[in-house]
Amino acid sequence: MTFVVTENCIKCKYMDCVEVCPVDCFHEGPNFLAIDPEECIDCTLFKQLNAELAKQWPVITEKKAAPADAKEWEGKPDKVKLLER
Repeated sequence: MTFVVTENCIKCKYMDCVEVCPVDCFHEGPNFLAIDPEECIDCTLFKQLNAELAKQWPVITEKKAAPADAKEWEGKPDKVKLLER
């Protein structure tokens, strides 16, 4: 199953995708994960934003606990403005 990091992932950051990624292309920021499109073998959505953030954030390869308030943010619209860089 392919995981895609989208606007819905802002402030949720569940990280299930991190440990199953075969190419270690995830980069961790304060409240979002970015996918390095140069390393990713399958993802094309949110490509420009992910490309920018992947250059700034460290690679992550192990799943961490989701933020305590992740459920509250799940499915809420217009979260791009909440993205911490």
